Amino acid sequence: MSLRGSLVLAVPLLALSVVPLGMAPARAQLAQAPADNLNLRYANGIVAIAEDHIVTVDDVRREIGPLVPEIQKQSRNEQEFNEKLEALQEDVVQNLIDRVLIVKDFYSDEKRRVPASYVDNAVAETIITQFDGDRSKFLAYLRSRGISQKDYRKEQEEDMIYGYMRQQKAKSASTISPVKIEAFYAENKDRYQQEDSVHLRLIQVTRATEDTDETLRGKAATIVTELATGVDFGEVARKYSQDSRKGKGGDWGWQRRPDLRKEFSDVIFTLEKGQRSEPLIMPEGAFIFYVEDRKHAGILPLDEVRPEIEKQLVQQGSRQATERWLEKLRRNAYVKHF
Repeated sequence: MSLRGSLVLAVPLLALSVVPLGMAPARAQLAQAPADNLNLRYANGIVAIAEDHIVTVDDVRREIGPLVPEIQKQSRNEQEFNEKLEALQEDVVQNLIDRVLIVKDFYSDEKRRVPASYVDNAVAETIITQFDGDRSKFLAYLRSRGISQKDYRKEQEEDMIYGYMRQQKAKSASTISPVKIEAFYAENKDRYQQEDSVHLRLIQVTRATEDTDETLRGKAATIVTELATGVDFGEVARKYSQDSRKGKGGDWGWQRRPDLRKEFSDVIFTLEKGQRSEPLIMPEGAFIFYVEDRKHAGILPLDEVRPEIEKQLVQQGSRQATERWLEKLRRNAYVKHF
């Protein structure tokens, strides 16, 4: 039987203990019914065998359980919930199989060992963080799973190996040459096209009922006079501005031309970094603009985007290196799906 086929059957099993949000009781009962068939379909609850290790339905349940509430939140109905759950199970089963193969690969080098003290610390931390430091609760948990302390220590050890080996493979692709970065930039310049934008601050004087354009100009002139003395624009904005960003010194962050009213953008985009406008009189009040920084339209220079490109290439290389490694392990392993 294919892996996907086995997962389709496994979905209803999890529905026994989890009912998607919004599912009526009658529908929940219907969702539970196929679970009995699953128990019959899987001999002894076995999902797969990887090398000499058995992957059980309980293993899959235990991995998926903590993730189910989030799937519930994301699902609009029962069908979508089951589809998401099925896709998740497929990934979980593959990860459990990969875990077995990775642990075997780790121990293929006789020099590799996990110090017992590392496992001791992991178990101690688990008791503290998950069982409130109560060892009796921890032992009760082990009994509920039908495993011994030795079994649990082995799980912890394998968790460490799984994380370590994947991390090492990812690190193997962490060095990207300048030539690769430059080539990627040359081939993808369109990605780094930027629009004309400004880091904008403004001071707004709201028009009162009795204000004429002349009285507004007078109020704005008082502010301009203070700015002309060299006082920080943000400080003056906190003192006089009547807009919602007054507390932030009139800081509106980065703004593109299309984001602004045309009356505003026609004034603002005549300014360069460090320049302020004369008061603009509008029906709702007077506005004084200050361009704290400016980016002109065009392709960003390589030096500005180099860190972003390097990060992207490292992530891509890490994924590819890890996948090549896993594919090799899978080709050389005995794996049987039920």
